[in-house]
Amino acid sequence: MGRNFSALIAGLVFGLGLTISEMVNPAKVLAFLDLFGNWDPSLAFVMGGALIVTAIGYRLVWSRERPVFADRFQVPGNRDVDTRLAVGAILFGMGWGLVGLCPGPAIAALTFGGPALYVFLAAMAAGMVIFELIERLGNRPASA
Repeated sequence: MGRNFSALIAGLVFGLGLTISEMVNPAKVLAFLDLFGNWDPSLAFVMGGALIVTAIGYRLVWSRERPVFADRFQVPGNRDVDTRLAVGAILFGMGWGLVGLCPGPAIAALTFGGPALYVFLAAMAAGMVIFELIERLGNRPASA
């Protein structure tokens, strides 16, 4: 119960932060990414603030023996930059640069988004399904 409640609170704080900072506004994000046009640097302060909070949070968390609602920390073991990671990062960046949305802000904008947001979310869901299908096909044992 405590684990789910803390996840809910963290998600609400994250969504509220995205909304207050206007990272859910594609026009604001695209203006931030337009370095040689009508550049809006305000999201740099949002990112800088997030980095500071994250740095403090990591220091606090790693000073503990274990998480509050788990037996141990779950840290990814693979630190390699492989093709899947690079292609995923490129696709993420292209999508963010083209439409000014990424998954977190898109979900946070669900309550006030218009048709363009729903098209983005449908395309994101379709991409996830296609990825899962490709992964399953790639992991099938070869037939004799």
